[in-house]
Amino acid sequence: MTYGNYAEREIPDDLFECALFLRNNIIGLTTQGGAEAAYKLARQRLMEDPASKRLLPSFVRYSNDADSVRSALSSVASGSGSWAIRRGHVNEAFIPLLSFLESGGSAADATITDGLDVYDAPAVQAFWAKALERRTADPDGAVTAASTLLEEVCKHIIEDSGADWEAKWNVPKLYSEAAKVLKLAPSQHQEEVFKTILGNCQSVVQSIGSLRNKGGDAHAGGRSRVPFKPRHAALTVNLAGAMALFLIETWQARVEEQRISDQ
Repeated sequence: MTYGNYAEREIPDDLFECALFLRNNIIGLTTQGGAEAAYKLARQRLMEDPASKRLLPSFVRYSNDADSVRSALSSVASGSGSWAIRRGHVNEAFIPLLSFLESGGSAADATITDGLDVYDAPAVQAFWAKALERRTADPDGAVTAASTLLEEVCKHIIEDSGADWEAKWNVPKLYSEAAKVLKLAPSQHQEEVFKTILGNCQSVVQSIGSLRNKGGDAHAGGRSRVPFKPRHAALTVNLAGAMALFLIETWQARVEEQRISDQ
């Protein structure tokens, strides 16, 4: 595929390098430089990767051409000295995507992203995107987003089942109620191996909820608070994403089973 004088092969294959290429090209576009053809090809490559697409700045996701980008960035600053301000804005907006790709955004991220995308719950997708975005740059915020992701998933499943949840319920309680709906509570199984696995799932969710209270940015922690490292945030986000996907896929399987039995 070609746009203008650019061929697709001229855009870096590596997603991190592609994101750098796109960022630098956009900076050029803000001063009437850059190349529209290169912008379109690099943008397309990143938009085709689910995890990268979610972390692209909004002014890229919603701008199909150079004129649209310039228009979006003109609202950031105009007049004397505006070029430096727009350049800073572009650089800052690309930090989440570049941090994610530099840390080795994995295939698991894309799998979870795809799985959550098919579930009709914008809040769920939003908190997953926040968790991914903040893993490196804002570990405390990533842990909070990971916990809130599980909270949202559990609330949606409880509501979709026709039941109600209470505002005072914390994450472990929400998970416990959702697990009963999905028949994932250890007490609902006889085989020890399943009881053990499901009990460990329960422990993971409870631990993530506790991490949010102890070190996330949802609550003040006082002098004893210890900030998270990026590796702690990465582990927490990965576990939360895997659990969220497991719950959603189990719910979808239950719905399909019910549909078949009703026929």
